[in-house]
Amino acid sequence: MSSVLPPFPKPQEPIDTSQLLELGAGEDESCLRADAARNRARLLEAAARLVKEQGAAQLTMEAVAVAASVGKGTVFRRFGDRIGLLTALLDHSEKKFQAAFLSGPPPLGPGAGPVERLRAFGVELLRRTHDELDLQLAAEPSADRRFSLPPRRVQHSHVVLLLRQAVPEADSELLAHTLMGYLNPVLAHHLTRQCDMPLERLEAGWLDLVARVTCTKPPR
Repeated sequence: MSSVLPPFPKPQEPIDTSQLLELGAGEDESCLRADAARNRARLLEAAARLVKEQGAAQLTMEAVAVAASVGKGTVFRRFGDRIGLLTALLDHSEKKFQAAFLSGPPPLGPGAGPVERLRAFGVELLRRTHDELDLQLAAEPSADRRFSLPPRRVQHSHVVLLLRQAVPEADSELLAHTLMGYLNPVLAHHLTRQCDMPLERLEAGWLDLVARVTCTKPPR
């Protein structure tokens, strides 16, 4: 049986990444987990191949099952639904991004001031979104799940913490939602693909927004 996940940290608490590590397991359970991990990797490999060949918008659970030579029910049991599958495909880059802003070098990681880290966070997320835009759009959840997915909660909590340090008198919870709205993949798609704005303009807009929110001067 898999271990129970630790409770999600409150915004004012530092995120303890050590809680994400799995507890030790017995030999039999380790073998079962190894088999499950191999099956999951095979399904994700098939899904990634389909995305590369046909685009993320065309990816279906049925197509992945056929490509991986398994029953459709296996794919649903492993990932829940299409959004779960697409989220799993984004998992690797999300983990790298989280590691960078939680424990990586400054200015994105610890060691820089909160305003510097906030600037770097937005710029890096915009660049990541630009590189993965089609996949992120396909993985965009419905309204009832949009703000509850773990990656979004971690990102939002991080912005809340930085805002509490940079603008302690502000309502950091609500302000963080406002700032995260600027970084949403749907808006990035509209601005870059439908309005033909270059990524550099979005990055400059983020730096200007952070400067106005924190009453600081944007970097030159």
